[in-house]
Amino acid sequence: MPEEAARRPASLGELFLAFTLLALQGFGGVIAVAQRELCERRGWLTADEFVQLLASAQVLPGPNVCNLSLMVGDRFFGWRGALAALGGMVCAPLVLMLALAWVLGEAAATGPAQGVVRGALHGIAAVAAGQIVGTVLRLAVSLKGHVLGATTGAVLALTAFLMMTVLRLPLLWVLLGLGGCAWAVTYVLLRRRARPAQART
Repeated sequence: MPEEAARRPASLGELFLAFTLLALQGFGGVIAVAQRELCERRGWLTADEFVQLLASAQVLPGPNVCNLSLMVGDRFFGWRGALAALGGMVCAPLVLMLALAWVLGEAAATGPAQGVVRGALHGIAAVAAGQIVGTVLRLAVSLKGHVLGATTGAVLALTAFLMMTVLRLPLLWVLLGLGGCAWAVTYVLLRRRARPAQART
């Protein structure tokens, strides 16, 4: 969606309802749903804006999607929007989680139900992994014009994957180390790109 075509929520109530519906769709991970709802269906953010907010949310403490909801809400309605978006994100799932915890606790007491519950959780985990892979591939399209280029971006992504899966480094180290290096190189390249434009003016 073009930058100028982005829309905004009409009220705090719409913002709260949007994040409530978004949260209720996010079994095993809501980032994929958030990208579809905020960018494609509602048009509140462009793909580039979503990637930038998500990147900021990932370097902050706490769940990524809660950080993202705070930033999106603040973007449209200030601190009231941040509270409305976060409230929409956590209220309904909190009630469902309490109910589910009670059901699972009761099911664990009966032998046959344990296998059913375990199988259902494995199925949800597989779907969640597929959602994350799909979201990464979709968001990668918005990085085509990045100053680092597609090849460097792919190398950085592979390096981050290997650091977390093979070396088993904590996410914070990967973000601060590799992310910091990527940020520094990007900054230098953008500065170099801006110099000729400044010289012409």
